[in-house]
Amino acid sequence: MADAHSFAALRVDNLEAMHVDGHTVVPYDLEAWYGRTFDRGVLKSEGDIEAGKATDVRTELLWSHAFASFWDRQVGLRHDSGEGPDRNWLAFGVEGLSPYKFELEATAYVGESGRTALRFDGSREFLITQKLILKPRLEANAYGKDDVARGLGSGLSDVTGSIRLRYEIRRQIAPYVGVEWMRKYGATADLARANGQDPNDSKVVLGVRFWF
Repeated sequence: MADAHSFAALRVDNLEAMHVDGHTVVPYDLEAWYGRTFDRGVLKSEGDIEAGKATDVRTELLWSHAFASFWDRQVGLRHDSGEGPDRNWLAFGVEGLSPYKFELEATAYVGESGRTALRFDGSREFLITQKLILKPRLEANAYGKDDVARGLGSGLSDVTGSIRLRYEIRRQIAPYVGVEWMRKYGATADLARANGQDPNDSKVVLGVRFWF
């Protein structure tokens, strides 16, 4: 009976805006799903909108199947767009809640021309009060071969860490403030330097989280 009806939801974990070099950059991170308790379709998208254009966007369309308590197996497609040529991948991963309430994602990708990639995402929420919540997050990406056209080198490419403190006006909407830092490694860092970019970046973020 619990799996007899289909439901839909949209969760925007991060929606931010910042002023960079005279124009507005809007980073976002969202997930939408439709389906039942054990099987559902999932859409994930994360990226930046800069001067009205997508500059670095990862979009995934996945089929998610629950195989254990609090754990889903996922398979589907990933599309990278924005700066450089578009890339398409097959995606295979797991997502769930580990002991001590860590939210984890681990996904492997197989792309065109023998490209491979790995992505890890981990976070945890700490309840300070009933409305004030602290959320640290860590994301890492690695690639099996160089992709100079997109500024990516083989091996560990980048690690992004963040801490966000949000205030839930109500469960469905919460403004937040936080700090985010990103570091590029290896050949990816070398490519960034060659293009006049700093492979290390840190920033204060302001945004809103909402779902319905």
